[in-house]
Amino acid sequence: MSDAKLREQICTFSRSLFERGLTPGSSGNVSVRLEDGGYLMTPTDSSLGFLDPARLSRLDRDGRLISGDKPTKEVPLHTALYDTRDGSGAVVHLHSIHSVAISMLPEIDPASVLPPMTAYYVMKLGHTALVPYYRPGDEAVAGAIRGLAGRYSSVLLANHGPVVAGTTLSAAVYAMEELEETARLYLMLRGLNPRMLTQAQVDDLVRHFDLQMPDDAEGHDHNSLV
Repeated sequence: MSDAKLREQICTFSRSLFERGLTPGSSGNVSVRLEDGGYLMTPTDSSLGFLDPARLSRLDRDGRLISGDKPTKEVPLHTALYDTRDGSGAVVHLHSIHSVAISMLPEIDPASVLPPMTAYYVMKLGHTALVPYYRPGDEAVAGAIRGLAGRYSSVLLANHGPVVAGTTLSAAVYAMEELEETARLYLMLRGLNPRMLTQAQVDDLVRHFDLQMPDDAEGHDHNSLV
């Protein structure tokens, strides 16, 4: 895909996320990895609803700004996922309200923050890890991401928001949307003891769709909600 088309795609998807209330104000950031190993990223303090394609931040493979506005302060967060998650072509970080709420609940399992509530959550995300709280922009968060060793395509930053990597920008956005909807379902059903997918049903999805699941999250009992 050409540079111009990638820029337009970033702005189109970002505007859609903003207009549907998935990340308010100037929160959230989006990046795409380029064929030369560099990146296109949304600028710092910019609203995802009002991006200018020409002003997106163009970084080289070492994270140095080549052109455009100053990039998001979450550059280390993005590059840590690219470096550890093979095949990642895009990363999306939002402050979507239901996912943020999940990250603050005491019963959350850091190895798998949401149970297998729907087939599409399992198919698009598998498991989501919880990363401890770090100040926004703190480079230490990159170390926490690297510590997951690429096992997860999605993580929740405690008291902050979700981050999802995908092979393409559209894949990352769709997976992010599935994460937020599953978080919303969890909060709606919390305390009602709903039926989750059984381990046999999850195993069937893994086999049928050739899914990769984090080893240390497999086998958890997710068939009840606190």
